[in-house]
Amino acid sequence: QVQLVESGGGLVQAGDSLRLSCAASGRSFSSYIMGWFREAPGKKREFVACISVYGGSTYYADSVKGRFTISRDNAKNTVYLQMNSLKPEDTANYYCAAVYYTTRRFRESSEYTYWGQGTQVTVSS
Repeated sequence: QVQLVESGGGLVQAGDSLRLSCAASGRSFSSYIMGWFREAPGKKREFVACISVYGGSTYYADSVKGRFTISRDNAKNTVYLQMNSLKPEDTANYYCAAVYYTTRRFRESSEYTYWGQGTQVTVSS
């Protein structure tokens, strides 16, 4: 029911900013919690941030809190991840994901039903 297409990844210098976008196709975008996860080579996928269906609540991993901001525009069926003060440890493939709003375990990747293809973020030091 939901297809996700991500964009905005790239190669940046430590301290720089980057904004990722995730465009969703489907008729019920506002029924889904949207999340961002990341996966570095050899590591398991980890939670980065998520946002409630109308944008009223956001949650962040401690490692990105204060630097990253998740937002959504339901009229455009798009979720964003603004990443500031990037660090080399932020280097990873970033995935957009969606889960129906009834879930209570929105920090767990296994709870998400739909996933984007991933977009690579590389932060040089």
